[in-house]
Amino acid sequence: MWKLTFSPAAGFILNAGQDRREPGLLSPTERTSLRDLARRVAEIAAHPKQEEKRQLWYRHNSLEPVRPMLLVFPEDSWEELLPVASATAQDPFWRQWEWYLRHQIFRDTHLADDFVIEADLHVPVTMRAGDWGIKAGEIHRTEQANGSYNWTPPLREPDDIYKLRPATFDVDLAETHSAMGAVEDALGDILPVRRHCAPSSMCLFDVAARLRGIQQLMLDMYDRPKWLHTLMRFLSDEELHRRRKLEREGLLTLNNRNHYVDSGGIAYTHDLPGAGFDGHRVQLCDLWCHSAAQAASEIGPQQHEEFILEYELPILRTAGLCAYGCCEPYTRKFDMLKRRIPNLRRVSVSPWCDVQTAADALHDNYLFSWKPNPAMLVGAFSAERFRDYVRRTLDITRGCCLEIILKDTITLEGKPERLYESIRVTREAIGA
Repeated sequence: MWKLTFSPAAGFILNAGQDRREPGLLSPTERTSLRDLARRVAEIAAHPKQEEKRQLWYRHNSLEPVRPMLLVFPEDSWEELLPVASATAQDPFWRQWEWYLRHQIFRDTHLADDFVIEADLHVPVTMRAGDWGIKAGEIHRTEQANGSYNWTPPLREPDDIYKLRPATFDVDLAETHSAMGAVEDALGDILPVRRHCAPSSMCLFDVAARLRGIQQLMLDMYDRPKWLHTLMRFLSDEELHRRRKLEREGLLTLNNRNHYVDSGGIAYTHDLPGAGFDGHRVQLCDLWCHSAAQAASEIGPQQHEEFILEYELPILRTAGLCAYGCCEPYTRKFDMLKRRIPNLRRVSVSPWCDVQTAADALHDNYLFSWKPNPAMLVGAFSAERFRDYVRRTLDITRGCCLEIILKDTITLEGKPERLYESIRVTREAIGA
């Protein structure tokens, strides 16, 4: 089973290159094929429909009234739509770039959503972070692909917290320049190559859960709150340190165009960079920032604010615009988010969130980032039932700045037509 990797402009896609950052051999035949794919992507990017969608996103992200926007991120089910085997390059580095270009062409051909295909390639900087003085707990998985798992948290005893120490963190500029130079040499005359360094997403409480265990964290809130505050403060300080280091060293790049804003949504906005931007040096205040706390789904608003949000705020306050949430429901927490988070613009409304409550709370003051339930695409799939499901949400969210983000599709059970049908009926429902 192929794992996923994060792409700045495409979200979570197949890790066809096995995280290979150093370019290897690219044969003349492979180079020709790669360049042909790049030319096709450039043609797609030049089509007038991309500009139409781009302008819709600018207006939508500015909270102007436009039709509901639709984005599809197949994620784990990409292997069923466009298998890694469709890429023929032998070297892992080039196989990843080939698959990436093929996936853009596939998007244009098969996924009729509002994703914007731009004529550029983003090469992420290589970052290396050490550990915090403790070893990650062993993960125990089921035999089923993408099945459940558990792990042994390394902070088993309260005194284990004294083993934590600040981690090393560096950017490998030599490797970054090598990757950029190789891509520019092969494709730069067709598609501009851009360095990417915009650390947007953070999940401090999810990290804490990996260190301590979700159930134990819930007990810690009552049994040893001071201890938990110490842990969360440590994680917050570490995250802020990394971001400030990138800012000080002048490595940050803007994320205000076709960049993926986790957990869904595209970043197009005229509100960034900030008014003080000098045209060269990007600061944290010029960026989107996203935070989520999926491990906190069953934690109440008071505990969420005290033990999680308080430690996210030092990072969120550095950003120009903020997005919040992922799969966790915020039915009882919208007031907390609105009250505490500065520059909050996009809020995730998961399948487990009450849509009416979300509509009443967000209305047209925030981007209503609705995630339909991906479980509707497995089992006894019905296009009509999916259409009715979408229409119910559309009725409830009239007057909201709605975006529909169809993602987290672990599998399509080998039936990609289900995804195509869900896109078709959604487009009909929103009048796209």
